[in-house]
Amino acid sequence: MRRDIFQAIADPTRRAIIALIATQAMTPNALAEHFHTSRQAVSKHIKILTECDLVKQEQQGREIYYSLDIQKMKEIDKWLDQFRKLWETQFNQLDEVLATLKKQKK
Repeated sequence: MRRDIFQAIADPTRRAIIALIATQAMTPNALAEHFHTSRQAVSKHIKILTECDLVKQEQQGREIYYSLDIQKMKEIDKWLDQFRKLWETQFNQLDEVLATLKKQKK
């Protein structure tokens, strides 16, 4: 089953998992230590992140390590960038309006 990436990252626990594995690969047990929940609950979150290709897994001995797929994060960033440019334009226009109003008060 393919999942929607934005639905996956809407959950605060999954965003926290992403933040934890952004710098180093971790096992489900290591991840579970950071949450007040069961390893099974963390595994469900990891499964959802894996299903939308945000997280990749690598077997090392008997352990499975999960890490962030940077390419997928770049896709999210690229999509958000169009809005970032729009917001920056609007903020710049607001700055100009505020500067004009400030000059008029003097």
